[in-house]
Amino acid sequence: MEKKEDKRIGFLLERTTRIAKLSFNKAFAKLDVDITPEQWIVLDTLYTNGEMSQKDIGSSSFKNAPTISRIIDILHRKGLVDRTTDPEDRRVTTISLTDNGTYIVEKCSEEVAHLRALSWHNLSEKDYQDFLRIIDQVFNNFEIYSAKHL
Repeated sequence: MEKKEDKRIGFLLERTTRIAKLSFNKAFAKLDVDITPEQWIVLDTLYTNGEMSQKDIGSSSFKNAPTISRIIDILHRKGLVDRTTDPEDRRVTTISLTDNGTYIVEKCSEEVAHLRALSWHNLSEKDYQDFLRIIDQVFNNFEIYSAKHL
């Protein structure tokens, strides 16, 4: 019988993340779109919410400031996002999609929706709700541990 402490949550999460990212990378390549899953998250967030501060994008995607800054730099070089400095607070940078960024999101949306649906194939709504509850609890467990110990 497996002990509770033998459960390799990190391995299971990494294995699943790796195959999901590979699937998204292949889909983007098939669509002839030069973006990564991490870049997609930023583009999709902006498409859904409109322009946002760089800090808010980082918060909504659970990425730290240096990572979000790097992703936005790349997307800016690709002409997919614009940066605007807030005239009242020069520390705040607002990020928005360019027309080309909007085009890329719309070009990829159907395939992304297909991959998301595929990930839940043969699983019920209850399975999804259970997954959300469990993954949120794992997240909270690590968040509490990090706040106390790191």
